[in-house]
Parts: sequence; structure tokens; C-alpha cells
Amino acid sequence: MDRVIEKKKGINKKHIPYIAGGVALAAAVCWIIFNSGTSRMNVEQKRLTIAQAVSGEFNDYIRVTGQVQPISTIQLSAVEGGMVAEKVVEEGSMVKAGDVIVRLTSSQLNLSILSAEADLAEKENILRTTQLNMDQDRLNVMNQRLQYEMETSRSKRKYEQYENLHRDNLVSREDYLQAKEDYDFQREALRIVMERQVQDSLMRSIQLSQLRESLASMQTHMALIRQKVEDLNIKAPVDGQLGLLDVELGENIAPGAKIGQINVLSDYKVEGMIDEHFIDRVNTDLAATFERQDRNFQLRVRKVFPEVREKQFKTEFVFEGERPDNIRAGQTYYINLQLGQPTEAVMIPRGTFYQTTGGKWIYVVSPDGSRATRRNITIGRQNPLYYEVLSGLEPGEQVIISGYDSFGDTQELILK
Repeated sequence: MDRVIEKKKGINKKHIPYIAGGVALAAAVCWIIFNSGTSRMNVEQKRLTIAQAVSGEFNDYIRVTGQVQPISTIQLSAVEGGMVAEKVVEEGSMVKAGDVIVRLTSSQLNLSILSAEADLAEKENILRTTQLNMDQDRLNVMNQRLQYEMETSRSKRKYEQYENLHRDNLVSREDYLQAKEDYDFQREALRIVMERQVQDSLMRSIQLSQLRESLASMQTHMALIRQKVEDLNIKAPVDGQLGLLDVELGENIAPGAKIGQINVLSDYKVEGMIDEHFIDRVNTDLAATFERQDRNFQLRVRKVFPEVREKQFKTEFVFEGERPDNIRAGQTYYINLQLGQPTEAVMIPRGTFYQTTGGKWIYVVSPDGSRATRRNITIGRQNPLYYEVLSGLEPGEQVIISGYDSFGDTQELILK
């Protein structure tokens, strides 16, 4: 008959792998539960830059790199077109107002002058001839008047004599009437001559006035043409330094073409490019300073240009008070532009962490210095040295301000 075999009590060898796997799984679960929500990374403390949050006076300014420029620049343009015959002044030379810089020539303008001179001479001859003819006509009319006046006087005497004789019946009535008719005729003829003399005088006056106006117009035209010849000499409009001259001998220059510029050195300005982040805060009349030759000099914002190019906008500063010695166009100044009044605030030094966090969070070092925990903060204004912390930090707390590129999303750093 069959015999029942009893099972051995205890752990069999085939159960060991299952037990080991369960223990490992339980340990992993416990570690996950224990460390849930927290990621850690070991970091060497000596590779970090640690700074302390402090409370103090926050100066609201930015650093601007500016370049010295002449206070104004005058463009040189050709009033008249022509060919470059001579460059009288070279670039960089100092010039006075009225100095000739470039001489041009124009054959077409020379022909226009010759034509205008011929027209003017013809008009002057016409005027002289007309004046001579009018003077001759005037003399003729005067001579006729004298003759008629004399004839009228004679006919009047004869008429008066015949009138007296006819009253005494010493002359016939026919002789008397004839004498009277002769006198009336001469008197009317004299009146006509006198009226013609007045009309001729008026006509001569009008005609001469028109001829003189025409001659004056031609003379003005001639003067303008001669001025065009003078305009072929391109002159400096103001005192200054010839900063640019873009012409070559023999080159044809069109009327109105820009050929160079003059820098007015009576004063200077400073031009700087500012990040577009500050475009709403930079206004005219803001104060600025810079240090040079161990002295501070004052500037004022004169103009803010509205265009933004390559994430920057241009700002123009002018001096307030003294200028540095040996100031030259092209020099570079490092300007502190004051955007607001100093105020009390919590501050941390500037650091490269901002490039990763955008100022929204930072690693705060524990009091014992063994670890650093990620914490949300709010950063407000900034200047070249400090960030203004609006919330999230207290004075005295230490933070890591060096770069965070290698930390990823690590929540806690273990400092070794």
C-alpha cells in the first residue's frame, strides 16, 4: 500500500529568490515614499559663489557705454552739379565758415552764362535805342507846340485887330471872319498838340518802366547765373572739422548730392545704446554721471530715440557743467544713468544665476551651510551691482548666485 510523504516545514531553496525580490521591492517603495517630492545633488561648495542678502539703500541706476560725438554734424551738399576740379581741404582739417572745400566746373553752366550775357546786352541796346527814339519824339512834339503857340499868338493878335476894325467898318466882314477862323483853328491845333504831348509823356513813361523792369529782371537772372558759378565752389557753412569728404578728382557730382560732413566742435554730446528693457523708464532730463581723470562729471539726457534696433535704443546725453580735459570725438565713457531716487530694500549681488531663473527662484543655503534649497523669490529693479528682492528672502540669508546650468530641476543641493 502507498505511504503518505509529509512536507518539510521551513523555507525551501526555491522560495529564496522570491523573498529577496520582495524585500528589495519593499525597500525601494520605502525609499521613494521617504524621498517623495525631493531631488538632491551633491555639489562641491568651493565651486559655488555664495552671497548674503542685505538690507540697505538701493541706488536705481544702470550702466551705459557711451561714445563722445560732436554736438552737431552739418552735411555738405553740392548746390550745383559739376565735375570735381580740385579738393582744397582734406579730411580731418579744421575749416572756417566760407572756406572753399571743393571746386567744381561745369561747361553747361558756362554756356548758360554766355547766353544770358548776350541776352542782357541785347536788352540794354534795345532800351538805349528806345530811349533815344522817345527823346527825339519828345523834342519833335515840343517843337510843334512852340510853333503852334507862336501861330496861335499871331492869329490872336490879328483877330483882335480885325475885330476892332470891323466894329468901325474899316475891314470887310469876310476878312474879320477869316481872322477869327484862323485864330480858332490855331487854338484848337495847339490844344491837340498839348494833349498829344501829355499822352506821349505817359506812354513813354510806361514803356520805359516796362523796359527797365525787363532789364532789371534780366540783370537779376544774370546775377543768379553768376551765383551758380560761385556755387560751384562748395564752402564750409560753419566753423568745424571736416569729418568726411567722399569725392574724387574728375568725378561728376549731381546737384544736391551729399559729399561730406563738418563736425561742429564748439561742444560735445555722448551717445549710448540702452537695453530695450529700460525704454519705458528712460526719459529726457534724467541725470547721469561718469568718472574720468579721478573726477565725476555730470550729464543730462537730451534725447531718447524711439527706434529699437537689435534690442537696444539710442540715447543722447549732453554735458552739465565742466567737460573733461582733452575731450575728443570717439572717446568711450562708462555712464551711470540714474533712473530713480535711492530707497531702502533687501538686495543680493548680481550673479549668473539670473540667466537660468530669470529672477523667479534661487538656492538658499541652510544656516549650517550643509545644503541649499530651491526657493521662489521676486526680483524688482536692478543696477550694475545688485538685484532688489521684493519677496522671498530675509536680510542675512545666504544664497548661491553663481550659474545653475548643471543643476537642472534639482530641488536641493548637498554642499560638500
